[in-house]
Amino acid sequence: MNYEEEYKKKLKTADEAVKVVQSGDWVDYGWCVNTPESLDRALAKRTDELKDIKVRGGILFHKPAIFEREDAIEHFCWNSWHMSGVERKMINEGVSFYAPIRYSELPKYYRTSIEPSDVFMCQVAPMDKHGYFNFGPSASHLMAACEGAKHIIVEVNKNMPRCLGGFESEIHISQVEAIVEGDNPALGQLPPAKEATEIDKKVAEMIVNEIPNGACLQLGIGGMPNAVGSLIAQSDLKDLGVHTEMYVDAFVDIAKAGKITGAEKNIDRFRQTYAFGAGSQKLYDYLDDNPQCMSAPVDYTNDFKVISSIDKFISINNAVDVDLYGQVNAESAGTKHISGAGGQMDFVMGAYASEGGKSFICLSSTFKAKDGTLQSRIRPTLANGSVVTDTRPQVHYLVTEYGMVNLKGSSAWERAEKIISVAHPDFRDELIKEAEAMHIWRRSNK
Repeated sequence: MNYEEEYKKKLKTADEAVKVVQSGDWVDYGWCVNTPESLDRALAKRTDELKDIKVRGGILFHKPAIFEREDAIEHFCWNSWHMSGVERKMINEGVSFYAPIRYSELPKYYRTSIEPSDVFMCQVAPMDKHGYFNFGPSASHLMAACEGAKHIIVEVNKNMPRCLGGFESEIHISQVEAIVEGDNPALGQLPPAKEATEIDKKVAEMIVNEIPNGACLQLGIGGMPNAVGSLIAQSDLKDLGVHTEMYVDAFVDIAKAGKITGAEKNIDRFRQTYAFGAGSQKLYDYLDDNPQCMSAPVDYTNDFKVISSIDKFISINNAVDVDLYGQVNAESAGTKHISGAGGQMDFVMGAYASEGGKSFICLSSTFKAKDGTLQSRIRPTLANGSVVTDTRPQVHYLVTEYGMVNLKGSSAWERAEKIISVAHPDFRDELIKEAEAMHIWRRSNK
């Protein structure tokens, strides 16, 4: 096959390419930085012709053009695998819905459980000399989504980094129906991390003290994991590895500080393995053509068996709140949707099962409500409608600015006592009263 000739035959304008979309279709918009731009705008032009288009995607950086009209819900609905701030607003507008997932299972959903996509479209890196379009920093589940799709359209973006991997990180021109040369927008960037608060620093210090040389890291997104990353970059730790769901800026800083070699990893030695990446331009530049970094599908990166096979695995994730039973909510405030489950459960369980591994759930002990009052993030029970992301037997270490507690093997009263010990002092007496009423407090305790 002459790839250049094949490329010319399949090259179309965005307006031509989206003509394959028909009313009632399931349309896949890829994932995160791969969300199409030119194709999205072209599809928006066809709004009046189309009804009941169900679009899949996740982690949007801006509202797609197909939802800019006030009557968008009459034509399109957005189904998100993981919510960004943009998508949270779209829920309130009635055009977006969250699809609860265990992220490690997402490729299998596409292959065995959900309606196959009628049309798959996403941004990719330019074709290489072997005829492959790279998915950039989002191997994730994109090949699985392509496998069942009736029509595959790629939108080439020269700014998309070529992220090396080894499997399911690119698609061949022979599998593609149409190629669109997009407007080459800069990739979506996450806002710069806020400066770490004193609370963030206290939590980070406690966690970093628990990390040994040669540990393999997984960091979630947020202030506290970022603070941990910054502290690691300034520490004396060495020979660290990376095996994570999301590759974030903190990893770049740790790597450039010389702390990451991957020399002690049991698998994928010397490689930083990840399912998708998003952050600043610094991150995209670092991932581009970097043989030290390994882009891989999420059913590999988040597989419990893979995670647990890596010695000294350290998992660090955020939470919204936690109750006295040890149930962790990382997804909602009552019924108000905030995020998604992602791979937190897989990493919490996998890290604990790892030889020498540890899992940390970190959160500030309090937050300020809209009326300015101080509220506890440690609650007697989760608020009505709050989602349990990690069940009570799964949590290993819980960390706030008031301390770190190991909940594994703790009975109900021990668990309540430990959790209350890291709550804000102003709320401890009230929490003890609630624990007594719930029959999970011993009178002999102080």
